[in-house]
Amino acid sequence: MAMIAFFVLYLVLAARLFDLQVLQAEELQARAQAQWTSESTIAPARGTIYDRNGNTLAMSATAYIASVSPRQVKDARRFAQILAPILNMDEETIYERASDNSKGGVTLKRQLSREIAQQLRAMLAQQDALTGLYLEEDSKRYYPLGEMACQLIGLTTIDGVGQAGLEMALDKYLSGKAGVSLTEIDGRGRELSYGANEYIPAVDGGSVVLTLDSVIQSFAEKAARECMNITGAKAVRVLAMQPQTGEILAMVNLPGYDLNDPPREDVSALTELMRNRLITDAYEPGSTFKILTSAAALDTGLTNVNEDFYCSGSIKVDGGTIRCWGNPHGAETMAQALCNSCNPVFVELGLRLGVDTFYDYLDAFGLGAPTGVDIPGEASGILISRSTVKRVDIARIGFGQSVAVTPLQLLTAASAAVNGGNLMRPYVVKEVRDAQGNVLEETQPLVVSQPIRPETSATMRSLLENVVTNGGGRNAYAEGYRIGGKTGTAQIYVDGVISSDMHIGSFIGFAPMDDPQIAVLFIVDEATQRPDYGSTTAAPYAKEVLTQSLKYLGFAPEIEQEEEVATVSVPDVTGMTVADAAQVLREAGFSFLLDGTGTHVTEQLPAGGVGMAEHSLVMLYVTGEEETGENAVVAVPDVTGLSVSEANRMLLSHGFTMVINGSGVAVSQSPAANEQAKKGTKVRVVFEVPE
Repeated sequence: MAMIAFFVLYLVLAARLFDLQVLQAEELQARAQAQWTSESTIAPARGTIYDRNGNTLAMSATAYIASVSPRQVKDARRFAQILAPILNMDEETIYERASDNSKGGVTLKRQLSREIAQQLRAMLAQQDALTGLYLEEDSKRYYPLGEMACQLIGLTTIDGVGQAGLEMALDKYLSGKAGVSLTEIDGRGRELSYGANEYIPAVDGGSVVLTLDSVIQSFAEKAARECMNITGAKAVRVLAMQPQTGEILAMVNLPGYDLNDPPREDVSALTELMRNRLITDAYEPGSTFKILTSAAALDTGLTNVNEDFYCSGSIKVDGGTIRCWGNPHGAETMAQALCNSCNPVFVELGLRLGVDTFYDYLDAFGLGAPTGVDIPGEASGILISRSTVKRVDIARIGFGQSVAVTPLQLLTAASAAVNGGNLMRPYVVKEVRDAQGNVLEETQPLVVSQPIRPETSATMRSLLENVVTNGGGRNAYAEGYRIGGKTGTAQIYVDGVISSDMHIGSFIGFAPMDDPQIAVLFIVDEATQRPDYGSTTAAPYAKEVLTQSLKYLGFAPEIEQEEEVATVSVPDVTGMTVADAAQVLREAGFSFLLDGTGTHVTEQLPAGGVGMAEHSLVMLYVTGEEETGENAVVAVPDVTGLSVSEANRMLLSHGFTMVINGSGVAVSQSPAANEQAKKGTKVRVVFEVPE
């Protein structure tokens, strides 16, 4: 019996030994190792983000982690009382963590400053009550330029993981790989001087070089802030691009936030502030879209710059009426229609193109699809399907309604109209490098499509320069610089209804127009300034971005600023009738452009008394009826001997519209000169070509 009992005991012990040495070996080894070793993670340095010139936009800075080993703490309550004011933490939270003996180590607070860490080290050396407190180096994200390009750059979580923008999109390149340090300790958690240590170094993150130019970005941000302050705008957006390559030079979204101090406590506010609305938000572009309609119509040969059109103030499409934005423009060429931003002419051009041809061009210009930019969150815009688009939709698309684009889509497409006809893929990441500076990836310019011929693009450059020199973009004109562009005033829908007093004013500009090297889209949302057209809210500030950037890029003005330019004081014509104002301005040597409908000048730009070069353009904002009413009877002016455009302007200034018969110079008119007629009467004018 004794032998049997001994044999059974032997089997039990053998089974237990097998269980411990074989079945539970790994688990027991891990437990033992946890008791006699201390493992700490070595955080890698997150990579740096640079602009195109090597200026630092985002970098890793040294910070510190405070942690506690509860088993070593002598008095958890006293421990918590000492640390709470220094760490700016709740005393009870520290107490709970310091008294939880079930855990080997607990983090108290991260991203402590060097000053706080030094204070804690000094206290550790003097106070036994802080035994169990440990300090380790940590990495904190630092943005030297604060708010600059905040929506583009994005930010990281407190753990250093990309949370938004490029910090999130490029996290796999920037994050690196953590290392590990294993150290033998005694039963009280103290490091053994003779113990074996194991060290696996961290692999630091790579760096990224952007196409962004922090100098041009600063120009754009300064102009945007000035615009926001003066116009009372709800928001301002600015996008700058190299039109030949698609490189993004600047991205501004105001309001913004300080990347070093984001409002993390207000998640909804931070989410809104982090949106890069230049790529996420689509809007009806308004008249800036006429750049694309012009390019398509010219490229097909369906029009030419000298083709004559006539604007009566509105046009009928499928039983509905589409109105021009102001007074009737009368007779005008295609080039003049672009200068005047005449809606009826672009309705006609859209209808001439038709669904298939127009959509072929819109597709080639990249509309209705993402641009492929290397920034997260890009929207596709909205383009009505070919199969469902109606004739009236085509008419409205022609002048920038019934279509929605992101600002990036619009500027990329418009750049193709002036860069020789190439639609470029926009990009912001120039290079990706490893921690040693070796280039891993490099982005090259990519031609996506060729929507128009180079000859058409050359024509567009000339037309858009003329818009700034002589047309509605005159507020973007800068002496000595060849700037071209187009203004736009887009409608805003509130609860599905078009707002009568809120608009989006914008301006697209390029320079220099003989070989464009910079493109700028300046967008002003819901300005309280009146008038709030793109010509007044956006164009002047876009001019500042363009001229400052040109100087910075080394383009000297063609006319030295030191040269004396003869200036004439602009007459103050506010309060005058349109006819009287027109006469005063002509006599002073100025041309003018009417904005609005009515008979009296309510505002002018520039204001009276400002010195301007002779033959400069003065914007007149008109409204209201004359005191004698809309049925006022006045003398018909004499237009014989005038050209079509001169006669049209003369008649419009006196309140009449013109019916054209023939071409050349006016030889007769009905009603005759000086005959009394009601305002609004149509005057039939016969034109003949002189022999």
